[in-house]
Parts: sequence; C-alpha cells; structure tokens
Amino acid sequence: MIGYKIPLSLKQKTWDWLQDHSMGHRFAANGNKEEQYTGLLGENMFKTIIGLYPTFEDGFDGGYDIGLNGKKVDVKTMGRSVDPKPHYVNNFISYQEHFDCNMYAFCSINKKQNTFWICGMIDKDTMLQNASYYKEGEIRYRDNGTSFQMKAPTYEIENHKLHQIDTIQSIWQYINDYE
Repeated sequence: MIGYKIPLSLKQKTWDWLQDHSMGHRFAANGNKEEQYTGLLGENMFKTIIGLYPTFEDGFDGGYDIGLNGKKVDVKTMGRSVDPKPHYVNNFISYQEHFDCNMYAFCSINKKQNTFWICGMIDKDTMLQNASYYKEGEIRYRDNGTSFQMKAPTYEIENHKLHQIDTIQSIWQYINDYE
C-alpha cells in the first residue's frame, strides 16, 4: 500500500463541485454527500497519482472511472479515521456488478491525517470469486467490537487479497498485464 497527502485545493474543488451535483445514479445506495465526496476525491487522487487530470462530470460514467490501455478501471474509495491495514475490507455494492468494468482500484482516505492510500487492485472476476457477500440488512462486526447493518447487498474483500501496489509503476504493470 502506498499513501499520499491530499492537496487541500483538490479537497475544496471536489466539495464545491458536489454542492450542485450528485454522483449517485443507481436506483438505490447512492451514498450521501460525504460518501460521494470520498468517492470523487479518491477517484481524482488516483488519476492525479498516475498522471491524469482530475475530472468533474455529470451523468452516469458507464460503471468505470478511467479508461487505460483498453482497460476499464473503477476506483473505489472508503473513508476511514485510521490508515488501512492488510486485514481491513473494501466494500463493493453488488448493484454495480453488471457494469462494464475490467478491474478495481481499492483505496482509502484517512480523514484525520489527510492521506490517500492505494490499498491494491484486482480484476472484476477475481474480486467477485474471492470476496465475501453480505445481504442487505445483515449485521457486520468489526474487529474493534463495533457493528453496523448493511444498507445494500455488498461484497467485501480484504486488502491482503488484492494485487499489492507499492509504486506508481506497479499500477501500470498490473493494468498492462491484465488480459
């Protein structure tokens, strides 16, 4: 996993844009403003890290955020109050499993430290085969003793099950090696 400081200018631009726009285009589980902010900020941090410009666009994105070398990458970002650890999970709402996407970049934002982490990448088929599935309404327990109720049917996959990313080059290598 690799971490980066988040530029305050990108945070402000993302928040300002979301005041007049919504990223939610599913029939359910679209996320509130804070969750959409985390997702869009994560997408644009990932783009910035690999050398692309941040984008702010209305409308459905087709189920992926970035087209790279003929591959469709969807960036999934979770907000946390701590840095990610290998056993932490990444969530994927099952309403998106039919979207045209080849792979996922799972990321985390430590809100307290203002850091963005690329936790790892995984192709769609491998993720669906290796993730745990939870039904809407099911109770999930965290290792710190807290619990929450699933608001949508969700896949969860641990960071250690992802293709590990430790350099920018390893991102490109994973994308280029995918068939």
